[in-house]
Amino acid sequence: MYVTATLPLMQTRSIPPLRPRIARQRTLTIKPGKHLFLEGDAADKIYEVATGVLRLTRIMEDGRRQVIAFGYPGDTVGFPSDGRYHTDCDALVPSTLIVHRRADLETAKGDAALHQRLLRAALREISGMQDHFMMLGRKSSVEKLASFLLVLTDRVGAPLGDFDQVNLPMTRGDIADFLGLTTETVSRTFTQLRKSQIIAIDHINTVVILKPTALRSIAEGAD
Repeated sequence: MYVTATLPLMQTRSIPPLRPRIARQRTLTIKPGKHLFLEGDAADKIYEVATGVLRLTRIMEDGRRQVIAFGYPGDTVGFPSDGRYHTDCDALVPSTLIVHRRADLETAKGDAALHQRLLRAALREISGMQDHFMMLGRKSSVEKLASFLLVLTDRVGAPLGDFDQVNLPMTRGDIADFLGLTTETVSRTFTQLRKSQIIAIDHINTVVILKPTALRSIAEGAD
């Protein structure tokens, strides 16, 4: 199991907010570029994302980087495999995390509601990774990017008049490594969607969804 219950493709805005629990939990704040953990570290803690955005990556045997997931508020990262983390995890923006000691979670005692929440997070991880693998193998570059933008809009989009906008704290290279594309292909596909007036780009990090129905049709492979 990969070490996240994060972005890929099943999350929605209906995830219960975590902030009311922060005062009763141990929290940790990390700055952009700082690592929460590295691949191979002993997985002694599990983290719920309260604010910010995390990036989870692995370096493949051939030296290429794969972005496994992006962790947004409501996501859980740090589920172990064989007792160790199997990705690197760093922050893209200032991020606050709720920290749980793994040893406390593996006993019969403790917070039953927390155990249930983390179980649901683990199940979302499995479902999300299945969707992600299917997307990597079966979709074209424009279908992949359209799917990515729709998921982010559903999760963290904000209204802008008659449209929705979504901030992209990750680089085009991050998106490429997440979608299994080259950076050049991602940039070219953004341009294709912009020229078709399906999206607009404000600076480089904000995307406005002008035609959500058209974007969804592309994501679903409709003609």
